[in-house]
Amino acid sequence: MLRSGQQGCDLGAFDDLTDVGDEIPMPRVRTVTDCVVVELLGEVDILTFHRLAPLLDSLASGPYRTVVVDLTGTTFFDCSGLRLLERAARRARQRDGRVAVVCRHRLTLRLIELGGLTGLLAPAETVEEAMGDDR
Repeated sequence: MLRSGQQGCDLGAFDDLTDVGDEIPMPRVRTVTDCVVVELLGEVDILTFHRLAPLLDSLASGPYRTVVVDLTGTTFFDCSGLRLLERAARRARQRDGRVAVVCRHRLTLRLIELGGLTGLLAPAETVEEAMGDDR
């Protein structure tokens, strides 16, 4: 029941959100020597978190010493994305692996810095730099 002064909400306005998962670009995954590179594309937010988390969890727990997450193809990155990367990095550390991030966007780099994750994620400008000694 609405109180005086409140307006009703037309739930039909949210109908377009039901198929949003189909529009999320799938990440590209490739191996380079002892590393796996994951290129995230488009937006990395709360909607994509649930699609990307199982993939990154699996890779971070897998046989590769280094997981490189390439963010150069992302158009938006928020705190959900930051949580996704932190989660993968901590999982990789449990097996003496690591997650490195390729990122050149200053706002995303600032978000990583403000989150206190610069040391954990070791942002780099190129995939080769992120792979470091693992190449």
